[in-house]
Amino acid sequence: MQRDEIEIQLEPQLSSADFIDILRRSTLAERRPVDCPETIAGMLQHADVLATARTTAGLLVGVARSITDFHYCTYLSDLAVDKAFQRQGIGRRLIEYSHEVAGKGTTLILLSAPAAVSYYPHIGMQPHPSCWTIPRQQ
Repeated sequence: MQRDEIEIQLEPQLSSADFIDILRRSTLAERRPVDCPETIAGMLQHADVLATARTTAGLLVGVARSITDFHYCTYLSDLAVDKAFQRQGIGRRLIEYSHEVAGKGTTLILLSAPAAVSYYPHIGMQPHPSCWTIPRQQ
Protein backbone atom coordinates (compact mmCIF):
# COMPACT_ATOMS: atom_id res chain seq x y z
CA MET A 1 0.00 0.00 0.00
CA GLN A 2 1.35 3.43 -0.94
CA ARG A 3 2.07 6.04 1.72
CA ASP A 4 -0.56 8.43 0.34
CA GLU A 5 -3.20 5.74 0.74
CA ILE A 6 -2.84 5.95 4.53
CA GLU A 7 -4.69 8.80 6.24
CA ILE A 8 -3.42 10.12 9.57
CA GLN A 9 -6.07 11.85 11.67
CA LEU A 10 -7.29 12.55 15.17
CA GLU A 11 -9.75 9.92 16.35
CA PRO A 12 -10.69 10.77 19.95
CA GLN A 13 -13.62 8.34 19.90
CA LEU A 14 -11.52 5.30 18.95
CA SER A 15 -13.18 2.23 20.45
CA SER A 16 -11.50 -0.03 22.97
CA ALA A 17 -12.04 -2.97 20.62
CA ASP A 18 -10.24 -1.21 17.76
CA PHE A 19 -7.43 -0.11 20.06
CA ILE A 20 -6.92 -3.64 21.42
CA ASP A 21 -7.01 -5.06 17.90
CA ILE A 22 -4.23 -2.77 16.63
CA LEU A 23 -2.19 -3.39 19.78
CA ARG A 24 -2.38 -7.12 19.03
CA ARG A 25 -1.55 -6.70 15.35
CA SER A 26 1.51 -4.64 16.29
CA THR A 27 2.78 -6.85 19.16
CA LEU A 28 2.42 -3.95 21.64
CA ALA A 29 -0.34 -5.99 23.32
CA GLU A 30 2.43 -8.00 24.98
CA ARG A 31 3.12 -4.93 27.17
CA ARG A 32 -0.37 -3.45 27.52
CA PRO A 33 -3.34 -4.52 29.71
CA VAL A 34 -5.49 -5.79 26.84
CA ASP A 35 -7.30 -8.18 29.18
CA CYS A 36 -8.47 -5.35 31.43
CA PRO A 37 -11.26 -3.47 29.61
CA GLU A 38 -11.62 -0.81 32.31
CA THR A 39 -7.95 0.14 32.04
CA ILE A 40 -8.04 0.25 28.24
CA ALA A 41 -11.19 2.42 28.31
CA GLY A 42 -9.54 4.80 30.76
CA MET A 43 -6.38 4.97 28.67
CA LEU A 44 -8.43 6.09 25.68
CA GLN A 45 -10.77 8.40 27.60
CA HIS A 46 -7.92 10.35 29.18
CA ALA A 47 -5.62 10.59 26.17
CA ASP A 48 -5.03 14.17 25.05
CA VAL A 49 -3.99 13.26 21.51
CA LEU A 50 -5.26 10.07 19.90
CA ALA A 51 -3.99 9.83 16.33
CA THR A 52 -4.78 6.98 13.98
CA ALA A 53 -3.60 5.73 10.63
CA ARG A 54 -6.24 4.17 8.40
CA THR A 55 -6.24 2.86 4.86
CA THR A 56 -8.59 4.51 2.39
CA ALA A 57 -10.83 1.46 2.96
CA GLY A 58 -10.99 2.32 6.68
CA LEU A 59 -8.72 -0.38 8.09
CA LEU A 60 -6.96 0.80 11.24
CA VAL A 61 -3.23 0.18 10.72
CA GLY A 62 -1.68 2.41 13.37
CA VAL A 63 -2.30 4.45 16.49
CA ALA A 64 -0.39 6.95 18.61
CA ARG A 65 -1.75 7.80 22.06
CA SER A 66 -0.28 10.81 23.86
CA ILE A 67 -0.71 12.72 27.09
CA THR A 68 0.29 16.38 26.96
CA ASP A 69 -0.09 19.80 28.55
CA PHE A 70 0.16 21.34 25.03
CA HIS A 71 2.88 23.74 26.23
CA TYR A 72 5.90 21.99 27.70
CA CYS A 73 5.83 18.21 27.33
CA THR A 74 4.12 15.45 25.40
CA TYR A 75 4.40 11.83 26.48
CA LEU A 76 3.76 9.50 23.57
CA SER A 77 2.64 6.49 25.56
CA ASP A 78 1.60 4.11 22.78
CA LEU A 79 2.82 3.83 19.21
CA ALA A 80 1.49 0.78 17.43
CA VAL A 81 1.64 -0.07 13.73
CA ASP A 82 0.22 -3.28 12.29
CA LYS A 83 3.15 -5.62 11.53
CA ALA A 84 1.89 -5.99 7.94
CA PHE A 85 2.18 -2.20 7.43
CA GLN A 86 5.50 -1.52 9.15
CA ARG A 87 8.48 -0.03 7.28
CA GLN A 88 6.25 2.33 5.30
CA GLY A 89 6.79 5.46 7.40
CA ILE A 90 3.47 5.17 9.25
CA GLY A 91 5.05 5.25 12.71
CA ARG A 92 7.10 8.31 11.80
CA ARG A 93 4.02 10.04 10.42
CA LEU A 94 2.02 9.25 13.56
CA ILE A 95 4.81 10.67 15.74
CA GLU A 96 5.14 13.83 13.62
CA TYR A 97 1.37 14.38 13.52
CA SER A 98 0.95 13.81 17.26
CA HIS A 99 3.77 16.24 18.01
CA GLU A 100 2.28 18.82 15.65
CA VAL A 101 -1.13 18.56 17.35
CA ALA A 102 0.39 18.72 20.85
CA GLY A 103 2.61 21.62 19.82
CA LYS A 104 6.13 21.63 18.46
CA GLY A 105 7.08 23.74 21.50
CA THR A 106 6.64 20.63 23.64
CA THR A 107 9.35 18.08 24.27
CA LEU A 108 8.14 14.74 22.94
CA ILE A 109 8.97 11.90 25.35
CA LEU A 110 8.70 8.21 24.53
CA LEU A 111 9.76 5.03 26.32
CA SER A 112 10.65 2.44 23.69
CA ALA A 113 9.51 -1.13 23.56
CA PRO A 114 12.64 -3.31 23.74
CA ALA A 115 12.29 -4.48 20.12
CA ALA A 116 11.96 -0.91 18.83
CA VAL A 117 15.00 0.70 20.49
CA SER A 118 16.92 0.88 17.20
CA TYR A 119 13.96 2.43 15.34
CA TYR A 120 13.78 5.78 17.12
CA PRO A 121 17.31 7.07 16.37
CA HIS A 122 16.64 6.14 12.74
CA ILE A 123 13.82 8.71 12.61
CA GLY A 124 15.79 11.43 14.35
CA MET A 125 14.84 10.97 18.00
CA GLN A 126 17.57 11.44 20.60
CA PRO A 127 18.18 9.10 23.53
CA HIS A 128 17.92 10.45 27.05
CA PRO A 129 20.44 9.16 29.58
CA SER A 130 18.06 8.96 32.53
CA CYS A 131 14.59 7.72 33.15
CA TRP A 132 13.10 6.34 36.31
CA THR A 133 9.73 4.73 36.84
CA ILE A 134 7.51 3.50 39.61
CA PRO A 135 5.78 0.37 38.28
CA ARG A 136 2.00 0.13 38.12
CA GLN A 137 0.34 -1.19 41.26
CA GLN A 138 -2.22 -3.85 40.45
